[in-house]
Amino acid sequence: MKERVTLTLDGNILSEVDRRVDGHKIKNRSHAIELLLMQSLGSADMPKVAVILAGGVGTRLKPITFEIPKPLVLLHDRTLLEHQFDLFKKHGIKNIIISIGYKGEKIRQAIGDGRRFGVNVSYIEESKPLGTAGPLKLARPMISGTFVAENSDELKEINLHDMYLFHKENKATVTIALTTVDNPSSYGVARMQGNRILEFVEKPKKDDAPSNLINAGLYMMEAEVLDYIGDGYCMLEKDVFPKLATEGRLFGYPFSGQWYNTGTLELYEQAIREWKDLA
Repeated sequence: MKERVTLTLDGNILSEVDRRVDGHKIKNRSHAIELLLMQSLGSADMPKVAVILAGGVGTRLKPITFEIPKPLVLLHDRTLLEHQFDLFKKHGIKNIIISIGYKGEKIRQAIGDGRRFGVNVSYIEESKPLGTAGPLKLARPMISGTFVAENSDELKEINLHDMYLFHKENKATVTIALTTVDNPSSYGVARMQGNRILEFVEKPKKDDAPSNLINAGLYMMEAEVLDYIGDGYCMLEKDVFPKLATEGRLFGYPFSGQWYNTGTLELYEQAIREWKDLA
């Protein structure tokens, strides 16, 4: 619950605060001060756990993935997983659960318990493919409260502090990070009503797209979402999100930071050229 307070600040400090306000990512002076305080105080209310979905085969990255699992593909001499650790560490999230499947032992060998990367890593293992939702159900004993989940084949630069505030202000069950693309015809495109996601329209023609906002593959979730996931193979996109949208509990957080999909050889090459490392 938010409470109103009155602050007396030095004019120079207030000017620095106001410089951060852009009307979009940081909406006003109060929003800027709240974010600065969260970052300074260590974000006690921020999620403490992130789940990385890393069990896929990486078919579109063959022949590279004949030898190594997709999350261990190198970009700027570091694995994709290490780049994702950078995002979480930047926002104080150091407990990482990695869902492994295809060539999972290679991920265990490369990452171990995560200490040398500055995080604490534990694993859940898919004995058979479980989709994007099934692994979260396996992680249930390790999850309580709000947590973050993300795909392992995308690079993202998102202000997770701000996304968390947005998530809580909207009383969302799930908040999906949304990125903007010029031509959304190859993606699932969000149809919005304010901040609420009504549905995703799959691969519409450019002129028929309801927006240019697409799923960026990172989610802020409440633990209750696990009750929506059935046993075995289950997809967030097809089996979980439509139910939440119908109930008005699915929200979208547009962000303007970097986003690169590395799922194909062409996209991977683009990410190598253009991604700016977070650490």
